[in-house]
Amino acid sequence: MHYFTHDGFEIAFIDEGQGDPVLLIHGFASTHFVNWVSPDWVKTLREAGYRVIALDNRGHGRSSKSHDREDYFPEKMAGDAAALLDHLGIDRAHVMGYSMGARISAFLALGHPGKVGTLVLGGLGLGMVEGVGEWDAIADALLAEDPASITHERGRMFRTFADQTKSDRQALAACIATSRKLVTPEDVAKIRQPTLVAVGTRDDIAGEPEPLVRMLPNGEAFAIERRDHMRSVGDRTFMARVLKFFQDHPL
Repeated sequence: MHYFTHDGFEIAFIDEGQGDPVLLIHGFASTHFVNWVSPDWVKTLREAGYRVIALDNRGHGRSSKSHDREDYFPEKMAGDAAALLDHLGIDRAHVMGYSMGARISAFLALGHPGKVGTLVLGGLGLGMVEGVGEWDAIADALLAEDPASITHERGRMFRTFADQTKSDRQALAACIATSRKLVTPEDVAKIRQPTLVAVGTRDDIAGEPEPLVRMLPNGEAFAIERRDHMRSVGDRTFMARVLKFFQDHPL
C-alpha cells in the first residue's frame, strides 16, 4: 500500500502495472481489495496492459476515518480521487466505479472533466438520479449494538458485510448519510465522456441502466446477466465488456 494526504485524510492506494492508467473507485462499505483485487480486476487489467490505481475511499479500508457526515459528500470523495491522480502525475485516466464508487466517479467527471478519459459506472443506473435503497435503515443496522436485533434484510446484509471487512461502522453510518447525494438529469447530460453503464439483471439496488444511458450524450448500457448487486462486480462477462470498452475508447 501507498499513502498520500488530501483534505486532512490519509488516503491508501495501490499502483500496479504499466500502460494507460485506470482508476478504480470502490463501493460503500467495501475496500480496494474487496472490490478490485479479490475479484481479479487488478490482475485482469494489469495483464491487459493497463496501469491500475485503486484507492480506499475516505472512511474505508486503510484510509483515515471520520465520524462527521459533512466529510462524505461525493464531491469531496471525488476530490480525493482527483488529488490522487495529481499526486501520481497522471493527467487523464480511464475511471471506473462500482455502486457508491460509480456515483463518486460521476462527480469526478463533473468536477474534474479533463482528468476523465472514459467512465464505467458499475452497479448504479437510474438510482444515480432517483435514489436507491432504504439507507436510513442500513445506517441504523450499522450502529445497532446487537446485530441479532436487526430485522431489516438489507440492513442486516450491509452490517454483515461491514463486520466481515472489519470496517469502522460509525464512519460508514456517517458516509451513508451524505454520499448518496443525487446527480440531476441536467448534470448527467454534462458528462460527455464515453460512458458504460453496467448493471446486473437481478440487481434490485442500482436502478435500470437504460434510462441513465438515455440522459448521457455518449453512453451505452451493458446487462450483467443473472447477477445481483453483490455478485455483479466480479462477473467475467462484465470484465470482458470493460476491456473492450477501453480498447474501443483509448486515451
